[in-house]
Amino acid sequence: MINHLKSLLVTVLLFSFTNSIFGQKDKVDVFIQNQMQQRRIPGLQLAIVKKGEIIKTGNYGLANLQDSIAVNDKTVFTINSITKAFVGVAIVQLMEAGKLQLEAPIATYLKDLPDTWKAITVQQLLSHTSGIPDIVNEEESVLINDDPEKAWEMVLQQPNEFKAGEKFSYNQTNYLLLGRIINHLSGMSFQEFITREQLEKVGMPKTIVSGFGATKAIIPHSAASYQYRKGVLSNMFFSFPPFLQTAAGMSSTATELARWVIALQNMELLKQSSSLKALWTPAVLNNGETGGFSRLLNGYGAGWPVIVRTDHPAVAPVGGNRSAIFVYPKDDLSIIILTNLSGAFPDGFIDELAGFFIPDMIKAPVNSHN
Repeated sequence: MINHLKSLLVTVLLFSFTNSIFGQKDKVDVFIQNQMQQRRIPGLQLAIVKKGEIIKTGNYGLANLQDSIAVNDKTVFTINSITKAFVGVAIVQLMEAGKLQLEAPIATYLKDLPDTWKAITVQQLLSHTSGIPDIVNEEESVLINDDPEKAWEMVLQQPNEFKAGEKFSYNQTNYLLLGRIINHLSGMSFQEFITREQLEKVGMPKTIVSGFGATKAIIPHSAASYQYRKGVLSNMFFSFPPFLQTAAGMSSTATELARWVIALQNMELLKQSSSLKALWTPAVLNNGETGGFSRLLNGYGAGWPVIVRTDHPAVAPVGGNRSAIFVYPKDDLSIIILTNLSGAFPDGFIDELAGFFIPDMIKAPVNSHN
């Protein structure tokens, strides 16, 4: 059975359907297929944007190994924490509407908070520098209690982990609170607000239909999720309750995400260039440095990980160690890669792919963790 799956995967890789401005297999296809073979990625979807236009899309491998279903234009992938980038846009939209300030204490917008949380700012929630306790146990990758209400009561009783602004620490409670702020200030659920103010405006029908339920919901044309456990490819499932779906929960296609990035840069979702800057500027810690996932993703803005460097800086939402969006603002280039393998780490090879369009780009130094 295992040998059959390997043979089937290789066959589909060799005959993957792709679209490009050239209409034929090119060096990008070869690069992607080599990466898939090296990293044992079952299925992958690609979109490349240059100067505001989608210049290439690609579907590679299998969306579903069990039923031998190839990745195609209809396939949607769980994007995990890339969901946070949509939340960041939603918060900045509310800022533009005059409903909040990023530097305001969260107690301005939320009641019944522990005293140690009240002075924390909206920006510190967005950038994971708040220091509040995490409602998710990272070792188990589940809520600290199976009952969401009990989990919330438990996290309220825990001490802060560090002084706000002292360091970067990835934390799902931050985005739970941001969801509550969006609910309160918009007069609707954050799911409705993001759908109305982003997905419908851009034209993202597959993303809209997919909703925020990730692997728990029944999603048409959804790619299965996999991971290697002790070298054996296995099914992977995760699900956050609705109140935590600001942290992870959306599904989309590479092409629809490309349209979203184009709309964002064309100021179709925001009104002022200063708002885009606020979205993508990494938070500065109390020591004057930036903090992030890794040597590569070494900063974090408003829901957007940031690659802080002199040459070819980028903003790079990543999700589940399986999918990534890299936007190179100075180079007018964006690359979206979605996979169905947790542990694929596309953020570890997107810089190399970008080198096909940016000649002096260097290879990414390390994988990230998200």
